[in-house]
Amino acid sequence: MKQTVLTRYRVMAYITAVWLLVFTGAIVLKYGFSTGDTMVISQIHGVLFIVYVIFAFDLGSKAKWPFGKLLWVLAAGCIPVASFFVEPKITREAQALIAAGSPEPAKA
Repeated sequence: MKQTVLTRYRVMAYITAVWLLVFTGAIVLKYGFSTGDTMVISQIHGVLFIVYVIFAFDLGSKAKWPFGKLLWVLAAGCIPVASFFVEPKITREAQALIAAGSPEPAKA
């Protein structure tokens, strides 16, 4: 596994988490105070979440995670502030794999 795989995941984890917080705030404003619209914010978050899922799946497949762990990481992208707690743990685990020099598959 390469460092770039982890970096892509980390960047998208933080970006997605921030947009989820913005989206949550917009929902509170819309339904709690009858102000604002959430259409653009929800669409941006949706696209970012799809990219996050792709990068998390890529990291999980290269780190050879069990399916349950992958679901746990993906669920963190759906719960406000969860990514801020899950991402550092995943980063520590992935850094250990990178430092151990997990072998790359042979290219034909």
